[in-house]
Amino acid sequence: METLCRSVYFAERLPRRRDMIFGRDERGGMELEEIMEAAREASRNAYAPYSGFHVGAAIMTEGGSVHTGCNVENASYGLAICAERNAAAAMALADLDDRSIRLVAVHSPGAAPCFPCGACRQVLREFGCKEVVVEDGSGGFRRLPFERDILPNSFGPEAL
Repeated sequence: METLCRSVYFAERLPRRRDMIFGRDERGGMELEEIMEAAREASRNAYAPYSGFHVGAAIMTEGGSVHTGCNVENASYGLAICAERNAAAAMALADLDDRSIRLVAVHSPGAAPCFPCGACRQVLREFGCKEVVVEDGSGGFRRLPFERDILPNSFGPEAL
């Protein structure tokens, strides 16, 4: 339930205007920075006692909602779940009608850029992710089109 509560908190805190995602609006807002800050905050809640590698992700849907997740490790390693998949689960739980991902921002302290793993890329693909945003290590962002740069020639529901 905490993940859902975090999703609602960030969804209420962030502007609901889709056009801001491309940069500043007329009031000077910076939505990308706010979404990345949601990912940063999520990374602080990561459960990573084995690797110490904390990751946070913030998904923005086409409807403008933001859902966050953090990585949760397990002693068996293979049962660990990544931040991006936890954020996708929070999104799926929150709204049956708003499950198309506009973008995902990924943050890990001290590891920039931090890209989604292969399993996360496939789950993001399932929900039509359009863009991945990571920090570039110099205070800026790298914005990568999903189908071209993250998972080209991917397998999806339409292939079934």
